[in-house]
Amino acid sequence: MPPEKTSPPKISAEKAHTEETQVEKTAGAASAAERAAPASARAADFGIDTTARSTEEAIRAYLRNLRNGDLGALPALLGLAALFVLFTVLDSGGTFPSLLNLANLLQQGAGQTIIAMGLVFVLLTGEIDLAAGTASGLAAAVMALHLVSSGNLLGGMGTTVFVLFLVITVVAIALALMLRIWFGAALSAVALVLMLVGFPPNPWLEMLLAVCVGVTIGCLTGFAVAKLGMPSFVVTLALFIAWQGVILQLIGDGGTLGLRDPVIIAVANGNLSTLASWLLFVIAAGGYAAVLLNRQRSRRKLGLVAQPTGLVLLKVGAVVVLAAVATFLLTLDRSPGTTPIAGVPYVVPVVLVLLVAGTYVLDRTRFGRHVYAVGGNREAARRAGIDVTRVRATVFVIGAACAAIGAIVYSSKVGSVSPAAGGGNTLLFAVGAAVIGGTSLFGGRGRVSNAVIGGAVLATVNNGLGLLGQPASVVFLVNGLVLLLAAGVDVLSRRRSAVAGR
Repeated sequence: MPPEKTSPPKISAEKAHTEETQVEKTAGAASAAERAAPASARAADFGIDTTARSTEEAIRAYLRNLRNGDLGALPALLGLAALFVLFTVLDSGGTFPSLLNLANLLQQGAGQTIIAMGLVFVLLTGEIDLAAGTASGLAAAVMALHLVSSGNLLGGMGTTVFVLFLVITVVAIALALMLRIWFGAALSAVALVLMLVGFPPNPWLEMLLAVCVGVTIGCLTGFAVAKLGMPSFVVTLALFIAWQGVILQLIGDGGTLGLRDPVIIAVANGNLSTLASWLLFVIAAGGYAAVLLNRQRSRRKLGLVAQPTGLVLLKVGAVVVLAAVATFLLTLDRSPGTTPIAGVPYVVPVVLVLLVAGTYVLDRTRFGRHVYAVGGNREAARRAGIDVTRVRATVFVIGAACAAIGAIVYSSKVGSVSPAAGGGNTLLFAVGAAVIGGTSLFGGRGRVSNAVIGGAVLATVNNGLGLLGQPASVVFLVNGLVLLLAAGVDVLSRRRSAVAGR
């Protein structure tokens, strides 16, 4: 005979409610106990390493990371120091280490460095933007054309080209809204308004128009890559050629648009006053010290591993001393003539603001964490609930905006915009600056500061070889070898990291 089926015992509703209430009380008491527990105990419950480290242990950990392939910007920093020593020794005339040349070096490399800072965001996701150079040239061309046309872009472009620009801008706004890139839609809308209103020449509005045009270009690129799924190499290569054609249409083959506005010219050629230079030092050095000390205090308060206080103070002291020495030297008169030239160049605070903003976005925001996650493993990021499409599109918008800012600085330095603006070496040096500084071409590894360091390396190479009278062939050869060396270091460090992680 089959066994009898027994029904589960019945529990009264009153008893079930009593048990449920007791469970809730127990859980509430546990939660209260967890909240009352010290931060170190709560951190330990989640398996977070709360072991305090001494300065010696922190240094050993850093050296161990170096052996495991986590080199960061160290090769670029060592290379930059070696280049300074080399060119100082080889330049018998003493021009390279002079204050005038060092200040000029900062101004010469600022444009490409800013473009590279935007490309870091793109490279972190494992993508590439080959159109960043000509996109910057197009933004500069629109700015210059608006300036020389007295605000009448319709007359400067012609009816057909002007209408096409408006249509493309409207499409970019719609695409940005579709991808939920709100700042991209807003700045593209500003570009549309500025082109339609026809405001009289104003240097600040001209530069705003250039940035908004760059954002518009980034919205189009980001949609094609992230939403349509087209390879970024193909899309940006096609746009590289297309934007070059648009620049030729706006300026004309062999033509040049002059930038005679003193405010725009001063962006890359002007200097802060002595008082403003020291004020910049106080803000920059004090801010750096406050951030590091506050981070260390917060981590200790939460019971997390923090750098030893002595090591933090050593870092802060080194940065403060170096910044003070640089500010002092730049506030000295460096003019070889009768007109005094002194003060920190305007491009220095521009680069610092972008560096701080980019570092904050990548280190302290959810979007920054998502960028690293997408670059590290796109499929894992998607399964974790990250909007991969939006992140991939947004980095192209950021990259194009930085390209436009770099175009303003570069155009200010040369004082004009030509049909070759943004072409040739602009993109190559920008990508090279990001990679040489330590940003990985494979995604997931890099910082905005890498672009600044790499930009300093390339600017030093070009400046030093030029002062030594080397031909363009040698300059190109050396730059290529430096970039090849940086890419090789990146590959080897990744292999070593993979071996160490097994």
